[in-house]
Amino acid sequence: MLDKEMREMPIVSKFYGIVIMMFFDDHNPPHFHAKYNEFQASVRISDLAVMNGSLPPKALGLVVEWAALHQDELMLNWEYSQHGKELLKIQAL
Repeated sequence: MLDKEMREMPIVSKFYGIVIMMFFDDHNPPHFHAKYNEFQASVRISDLAVMNGSLPPKALGLVVEWAALHQDELMLNWEYSQHGKELLKIQAL
């Protein structure tokens, strides 16, 4: 993967085959991206609602459970991503 691509979509956490990413300089509202096999979804940080895409129900449940535990860290990473700062790794579920 090219350095530019890695910078644009850093991985902040991985668990049970789910990859959580945040893109640098992404659009509002604050959100993160979850990928599980061929499925992808964007999840709003404020209320953990799926903005677009989809995940299988069990994977989505794990993502929401994880995100509920780490909302403050996700918001901090969102702020960092908007200013091109290095993102924090967040503990897996």
